[in-house]
Amino acid sequence: MDTLDPQDWSELRAQGHRMLDDMIDYVAGIRDRPVWQPMSQETRQRFRSRLPHAPTDLGEVYRDFSELVVPHATGNVHPGFMGWVHGGGTVVGMLADMLAAGLNANLGGRDHAPIEIEREVVGWTRQLFGFPDSASGIFVTGTSMANLMAVLVARRAALGASVRSEGLGEVGLRLRAYTSKAAHGCIAKAMDICGLGGDALRSIAIDASHRIDVAALRAAIRQDRAAGLHPFLVVGSAGTVDIGAIDDLAELAELCRSEGLWFHVDGAFGALAMLSPELAPKLAGIERADSIALDFHKWGQVPYDAGFLLVRDGAQHRDAFASPAAYLRRETRGLAAGAEWPCDLGPDLSRGFRALKTWFTLRTYGTDRLGRMIAQSCRLARYLETRVRAEPELELLAPVNLNIVCFRYRCTDADAINGAVVADIHEAGIAAPSTTTLDGRVAIRAAIVNHRTQADDIDRMIAAVLMFGRQRAAGLAPLIELEAPPLAP
Repeated sequence: MDTLDPQDWSELRAQGHRMLDDMIDYVAGIRDRPVWQPMSQETRQRFRSRLPHAPTDLGEVYRDFSELVVPHATGNVHPGFMGWVHGGGTVVGMLADMLAAGLNANLGGRDHAPIEIEREVVGWTRQLFGFPDSASGIFVTGTSMANLMAVLVARRAALGASVRSEGLGEVGLRLRAYTSKAAHGCIAKAMDICGLGGDALRSIAIDASHRIDVAALRAAIRQDRAAGLHPFLVVGSAGTVDIGAIDDLAELAELCRSEGLWFHVDGAFGALAMLSPELAPKLAGIERADSIALDFHKWGQVPYDAGFLLVRDGAQHRDAFASPAAYLRRETRGLAAGAEWPCDLGPDLSRGFRALKTWFTLRTYGTDRLGRMIAQSCRLARYLETRVRAEPELELLAPVNLNIVCFRYRCTDADAINGAVVADIHEAGIAAPSTTTLDGRVAIRAAIVNHRTQADDIDRMIAAVLMFGRQRAAGLAPLIELEAPPLAP
């Protein structure tokens, strides 16, 4: 009989130990590498091979990984990565992911210990946000999926059981949801995917602090009711995508309670500020939400992916997704035992063991230490703000709320030059900020999420912005040369 197990376990073990050692060395020596480097056309062509019908030696496959993939990774492990809200991960999480892969558990359901690990993390998350024991939670790919699922739960709560069998109907077509103009684009996408359409989402103006204008929201709800529409959902932001602003969650909670609306919080990264006693007061009111979406793979530093949805009313959560089937019959004994399976709380039956790396991370480091790391990233953002304000050639473009700083190099044709400067910094491997547009102006956006980032990394990025900004303003094209090494040969 054929099998995919090796004939020589000792040879595989040696190769596996080398891979593990190389990846630990990679993380330990990450500062010696460029943050990112572009791929040559020759490298890209290496990824255009024919379907491999015949076997290839594992050592050769690993060499290709080392030579082609590692030097051209995203770069968010590096402390100079500041462009998007990506966590830096940890070696502890990496090891936990290896263990999860070894078990190869499917967490769709049934009675096994990995399910209990997920349930324990759900319990910890309830405690973190002050939710009742009846609240439910589930791991998903990320907050985009969690936000979609929250819209589906809110839709089911608004329209009743018939929406799952009969569709939206006439009442469903009149549903309206609300969020701010600064909210993440996945909210509009969720409205589209769940059949309500993007036009059913009203984007409400923001105030000078980039928070949703609650008076404007209240007026929009009143206008929609008068027009015969059916408001059902408000999505508040705990850390907006552009500048990290936090809506007045307490006021939104009170409005939703008085208006009978579902109150969902998109807390992709900002919700985990609850881990920091210094920052948690900024989230006052989040404990009153009907649902919260967040990512452990951002400020929680869990390796990708580890998104999460928490729902206050576990019964309403189940009502939105549970689908009885003969092949999913629940028993009182054996592996099929258990009344509630995770597949009752989301669209997936096949689910990986994301909970294990989160469980390892929370237990190994403790929430107090993780909270200190989160507060540290906000202190570094304030340090960057101070550096920007001290440089006459730089301009701050938005208030610094948490860990995101938006600024730019002052010059003529500033939009084009600042965009070019960011690409120059990327290609030089010095840092990886991103760009966004604020009030019609291109901004350099630095999101400090990685627990490895230090003040020296901020200084290097500022120096690079000034250097490339001066060169671009003078009409000079920078000369950039770098080469990221593969893993140890």
